[in-house]
Amino acid sequence: MSYIDGFVAAVPTANRDAFLQHAKDISGIFKECGALQQVECWGDDVPEGKLTSFPRAVQCTPDETVVFSWIAWPSRQVRDEGMKKIMADLRVQAMTLPFDGKRLIFGGFEKILDV
Repeated sequence: MSYIDGFVAAVPTANRDAFLQHAKDISGIFKECGALQQVECWGDDVPEGKLTSFPRAVQCTPDETVVFSWIAWPSRQVRDEGMKKIMADLRVQAMTLPFDGKRLIFGGFEKILDV
């Protein structure tokens, strides 16, 4: 089964267009490096929980929106090799994030069910 990288971030709501452009710009690089799919989702119904939640996890402020994203890879090996290439890519190094990258949550996941 494929391998998934998941991401959650707080993006300034005013930066929605800049975020989308950034995602489009980097998507080609991800695919060049082996990614199968990149999905970006803009928060629409993301309640703040009492104990934990997406907004709490990324310290979302009232002027920000939670974004949930994932990248699908054929395997963990392809992902590991691809991410090394991406981090070394001068185009990626020249990019400015349209959000606070210090509050980005990310992780790699082995897919165990796909129905």
